[in-house]
Amino acid sequence: MTEVLLEMSGICKQFPGVKALDNVSLKVRAGTVHALMGENGAGKSTLMKCLFGIYTPDAGEIRLNGQTVQLNSPRQALDHGIAMIHQELHPVKDRSVMENVWLGRFPLKKLGPLQWVDHGAMERETKALFDELGLAIDPKVLIGSLSVSKIQSIEIAKAVSQRSKIIVMDEPTSSLTGDEVERLFEVIRDLQKRGVAIIYISHKMEEILRISDDVTIMRDGALVGCWPAKELSIDTIIARMVGRDLSQRFPPKDHTIGAPWFSVKGLTSPSPHGIKDVSFDLRRGEILGIGGLVGSQRTELIETLFGLRRLQKGEIQIDGKAVEIRSAKDAIAHKMALLTEERRVTGIFPMLSILENTVIANQSHYLCRGGWLKDAQRRADTERSIRELHVKTPTMDVAIKNLSGGNQQKVLLARWLLTEPELLLLDEPTRGIDVGAKQEIYSIIFELARRGKTIVVISSEMPELIGVSDRIAVLCEGRLSGVVSGEEATEENILRLATQFRTGALASGS
Repeated sequence: MTEVLLEMSGICKQFPGVKALDNVSLKVRAGTVHALMGENGAGKSTLMKCLFGIYTPDAGEIRLNGQTVQLNSPRQALDHGIAMIHQELHPVKDRSVMENVWLGRFPLKKLGPLQWVDHGAMERETKALFDELGLAIDPKVLIGSLSVSKIQSIEIAKAVSQRSKIIVMDEPTSSLTGDEVERLFEVIRDLQKRGVAIIYISHKMEEILRISDDVTIMRDGALVGCWPAKELSIDTIIARMVGRDLSQRFPPKDHTIGAPWFSVKGLTSPSPHGIKDVSFDLRRGEILGIGGLVGSQRTELIETLFGLRRLQKGEIQIDGKAVEIRSAKDAIAHKMALLTEERRVTGIFPMLSILENTVIANQSHYLCRGGWLKDAQRRADTERSIRELHVKTPTMDVAIKNLSGGNQQKVLLARWLLTEPELLLLDEPTRGIDVGAKQEIYSIIFELARRGKTIVVISSEMPELIGVSDRIAVLCEGRLSGVVSGEEATEENILRLATQFRTGALASGS
């Protein structure tokens, strides 16, 4: 047993109407990876924000190396050797990569009373750091021009650069490719050798069991317990997280698939790196999965269908008639809905209430003469949505930013369901949410399919893609490389199509 580096005892934290933490304790040993697990809303992120000085606990004690400390700000946490990589990325997009890495601690040149930023030293130190971590990123490029996965890698590099003794990683692999995940694990193992403790929050069970030494599980703001990772299995973790049986990960596929009604013919983007000559049909009551690696243009495809990206050529047909979809407004008018990949960036309105977030795509439905809104009807529809989708919240007037990721995702689904869509485009609908909330999202998807709605699901999690889909269309470098039926769907078949382009068509008889 290695020494206990961090001990949090009896931590309590309450927000209006919500007891977020109830007498929670945590012990983390030096040089270990300590997984912190629980459903969304279990209190994991709140506990870590207490550690990082973002929140001040109402009660409890934090000890580092046996000494009690008061952490009232992130600056104090950093000074005590604690760094945190947040789940939601907030880079300064119009500044360079190196400026983002060294923000708040720029290397300086001094001449008497004068001082200024030493950009040369900053570039050299950034290059040395990236070489150490195996990152091939230009330090001088604007960070806003990079992909989410690269920004995630830069945030990890920033935490490493602070030479901290404790690094909190909140869903660090949510936007990383397989190779990037492997590189992250190499970095973690190297940090462990230096005696650094990693507190690792993830909903990916396989990762947890592979990388962790100890696992602490929370439920409803309280501690369930702590166990050596080698004593746990995926089934035992799930059972202790949710307190109920979740042996059936995906609902049974008992929906009826009807006739083709939505057709895409030869869709091509103006960009040379966009989609190229993509054609397929969609059927009533069908769940179509879209697979592919990062850069395969999966998101670009459904954003083009929804009118958010321009077409160079191609045609969309609904019930055999060509339609023009040049904007989200056009798509909504044609009974389409889009759940975006980054819910905090392009989904929720964080400062607005659950009520406003739920009804915002359907506001015209509530207008009456004189421009007034039918507030009673808006509240009734929101209340029904909260009840039917099991959104956990004290009231509909709570700001949506205060909800867990899974509950935010349910509100976004409720928003689109109020528009009564016939086609739902879901981009990574379960990213960053726990196993219990995932099951609820799956149940909603399958219920919609049973009602005859058509669902398109993009997912980077292969078991999920296979588990929910009737068919899986695979993209490679913007082209449709093939389609796999539900009976033939295996990880090997999907990856083969995702890495070796092969012409194919997703027709109604495929």
